[in-house]
Amino acid sequence: MKHLNLPIYCVWLLALCTKLSAQAPSSVNLPASQSAVSTAPQAANPLQVALLHWYAANQTTSFPAGSQPQGVAFDGANIWVANDVGATVTKLRATDGANLGTFAVGVAPTGVAFDGANIWVTNFASNNVTKLRASDGATLGTFSTGPGPFLLAFDGANIWVANFHGVSVTKLRASDGKNLGTFVVGNEPMGVAFDGSHIWVTSFSDYTVTKLALDGSNAGTFPVGGAPVGVAFDGANIWVTGLGGVLTKSRPSDGALLGSFTVPLSECLAFDGNSIWLADYYSNTVTQIRPSDGAIVGTFNVGVHPFGVAFDGANIWVTNSGSASVSKL
Repeated sequence: MKHLNLPIYCVWLLALCTKLSAQAPSSVNLPASQSAVSTAPQAANPLQVALLHWYAANQTTSFPAGSQPQGVAFDGANIWVANDVGATVTKLRATDGANLGTFAVGVAPTGVAFDGANIWVTNFASNNVTKLRASDGATLGTFSTGPGPFLLAFDGANIWVANFHGVSVTKLRASDGKNLGTFVVGNEPMGVAFDGSHIWVTSFSDYTVTKLALDGSNAGTFPVGGAPVGVAFDGANIWVTGLGGVLTKSRPSDGALLGSFTVPLSECLAFDGNSIWLADYYSNTVTQIRPSDGAIVGTFNVGVHPFGVAFDGANIWVTNSGSASVSKL
């Protein structure tokens, strides 16, 4: 076996890295067809060169799902996707996107949520939700809601469902699906989020978000951007986005508006611990937002008509409703 002269090799490697650092381009122009972040690549340094991380590259992969995938949720190990046209949900292994099964639910499934053990799916055209055991996809029950259940959220004990055609949200006990009440919110409610003490519901045609106590009482209704759909909590603030091209940031304690930002038209959003991610339905991209000031950090190409967004602890997942796929970033 041939051995390198280590001192000479180290000197040569250091010289090479220094030369590469000096010659590395300050920007990298990728073909328009290539999916890539739109922000400028990191400044090159020897360590980045050595790790092959000195240039921008496509880091998005896609996996097949069912027809017209909508909502998406992570169960701690797997990604669950609601297939609107197929009346099914698809279970994908988060590590590699392997298909672990497709399971029947109701008609026009839209939203997905995880309660720590089970998957809940809204069936928009069936006016009910399906509860599936996350371990094997077995159906544990189907429970009535209001008309047009759209998106949903878990509060640690109960499932809250936005009834798009019902001007209400339905509260179901997660353990057995018992209906604990239906509560009036704004017109055409769509998105639902839990902030640790209250439920937040967007009202698409009212341009508002409603704050509910866990007993269903109204704790306030606050104006947000036009046609709001998605709502998320980042640990400190409530974020709302929608088809009006506006992203709003509000204080949970009193609903005070802390910021309003122009963004692409978006359906849903998610928080990854550092950034807000928006699914840009018409531009076939997802946008990364810095929570501190609402600045756009990057824009990434995904599939056709992205809708749902979820974070798995390491990666962002986006459903592409127009291309029967999900993208992993």
